Amino acid sequence: MMSKVLFESHHLYYLPNFIPIIDVMNKRKGYDVYASIPSMMPESEKNIFTSALKKMNIKMIISEDENERVKIIKNEKFNIIIVGNVGQLNDIVDNDTLAVMVYHGIGLKQSYYNDIDNRIDLRSVESKSRMLELKEHGHQNLVLTGFTKCDPLVKSENFLDLESMGLNPKQKTVLYAPSFYPSSLEQLLPFLQNITYETNLIVKLHNFSWHQKKYLYQSESIMELSKNFDNIFLVPPEEFNIIPYYRISDLLVSDISSTIFEYLYLNRPIIMADCFKLRTKHKIFNKRFLKKIDIERMENIDFTLRLSNPEDLPSLVYHGLEYPLDLENERLNAQIEYLYRVDGEASVRLVDAIENIVKNK
Repeated sequence: MMSKVLFESHHLYYLPNFIPIIDVMNKRKGYDVYASIPSMMPESEKNIFTSALKKMNIKMIISEDENERVKIIKNEKFNIIIVGNVGQLNDIVDNDTLAVMVYHGIGLKQSYYNDIDNRIDLRSVESKSRMLELKEHGHQNLVLTGFTKCDPLVKSENFLDLESMGLNPKQKTVLYAPSFYPSSLEQLLPFLQNITYETNLIVKLHNFSWHQKKYLYQSESIMELSKNFDNIFLVPPEEFNIIPYYRISDLLVSDISSTIFEYLYLNRPIIMADCFKLRTKHKIFNKRFLKKIDIERMENIDFTLRLSNPEDLPSLVYHGLEYPLDLENERLNAQIEYLYRVDGEASVRLVDAIENIVKNK
């Protein structure tokens, strides 16, 4: 008997977490897979979402009206609905639906602990340490899987071509992947060109930097910069999955993004920039900002080079590229701490857990 599965992708950037799970389900057969995105999302985001699903041959539920979309989903009577945050969950599930959460990030924001609902029957967890933290917050129905998004770092054999991006394959490649807020982008922007003289720079912006009005200045500023320097490649919004860019880079620069944990999979140097430009209200009411951040987790990070002064970016990048084994032991320990297993089998473990629940229902 076929199980009808819906992947409810609250935003486009949730898809990379879901795609490896979809691949496992398609290989096992027995699953009728659909995906959907809320109607209130920006048109530019929805267009890329639908285009991606067509390429993957995945059925879609799309509507301009959110009430209509919810009605269609309810009428389909899905056996399993997988979400990346609580979002519209309670509107789209039936009493008999198995509700699964694969949270969209593993970074430093408190939303990881707050974005939860009693209706969730199973939650995929990426590490033992996070499992303990969630249990301490009173969360239940947890399964230790690893991080599904990173599975292709082991499983996929497809590599991007630097030359096709206009970059020099003989040079080292730096990947810069800032968060949207708080972001290091404004502080580091004047210094990015200084690392491109003998180095490729790939910039992968957050989804919101392309599709949310108040963050559009971020993509506009990098577009302007990349026009003037041959060694800078700005990943276009259609390429929403950062995973292929991890594989062709030698070093990551980021800030409070999940990327610093995901990149641990490859045991390559990481620079964590903690130079942010905060909103006025967060400067004045600093406690409001601190409430958004998992301070304890942030303070425990010992596996990255730290960048506090933007002017130090070129020298720190040089150090990371010249001495890639620096902090290797810390990175390997952090793999165990934050990623459970780096074997590319997180999606398999999750689908196994789902099937076990369905079998015992």
